[in-house]
Amino acid sequence: MTLGFLPSRAQWGAYIRLARWDRLIGTWLLLWPTLWALWWAASGVPDIDTLVIFIFGVFAMRAAGCVINDFADRNFDGHVQRTKARPLATGELNEAQALIFFAFLVISAFLLVLLTNPLTIKLSIGGLLLASMYPFMKRYTHLPQVVLGGAFSWAIPMAFAAQANQIPLLVWVIFTANLLWTVAYDTMYAMEDREDDLKIGIKSTAILFGRYDKLIIGLLQIATLVLLVIAGVLSQRGLCFYLGLALMAGLFVYQQWRIRDRARGPCLKAFLNNHYAGMAVFIGLALDYAL
Repeated sequence: MTLGFLPSRAQWGAYIRLARWDRLIGTWLLLWPTLWALWWAASGVPDIDTLVIFIFGVFAMRAAGCVINDFADRNFDGHVQRTKARPLATGELNEAQALIFFAFLVISAFLLVLLTNPLTIKLSIGGLLLASMYPFMKRYTHLPQVVLGGAFSWAIPMAFAAQANQIPLLVWVIFTANLLWTVAYDTMYAMEDREDDLKIGIKSTAILFGRYDKLIIGLLQIATLVLLVIAGVLSQRGLCFYLGLALMAGLFVYQQWRIRDRARGPCLKAFLNNHYAGMAVFIGLALDYAL
């Protein structure tokens, strides 16, 4: 028997899968833009304590987002091919355990934020609201990916606030670029589930965009690159940064090739490839400041 969310030995794996700690793609996609922001805010390597706080914070909040997402979808996941084996859908964990685990993760993340400054603490409330809202948006709007984009981008102003105690115009350029990029790659992810979502009444940009999905994803990717170029100009970045953007552009072309037939497997692989796109920008930015 277990008390609350405290797991038995058999349940450890279920908690790890609920938090997606066995599949870190979402964590990486949240971490890369956070690292971009920290390096931009510090004009190079950020303060080590701030870096550590944000790395652990990303792991905690991404896990919390996954938990509340699965709680919201607990009655739907069993009907979707990709999600039918998730712990709440199979009954490995119950609703109370999920909510207590969510509270534990959010409190842990907030304790980390308390180690920063008042501006960052205030901003963290917005991040929590966005992360908590996203899973429920797919019931009411075809634009849950936009809310996810806001949630995944909110670490950018928080990182600037923590490192530089200010939020300049540059922040909102990077924020918007990341929001558009998130909508693009999460639409690819939603294309994987489109047939199942239509059957059970879940909404997404993949459904909204319909036969224009590839075109709109491409336009979002172009807009992402343009905004990152503007961010580079505003911050007077050099060759290494733009080489990183060129690599991101090449990966976007590869992703378009992957989704050309809208098949389930290739759409998922295109989504996963965005890990390398985010990494490319970070490496270019970090090298640019270092050199």
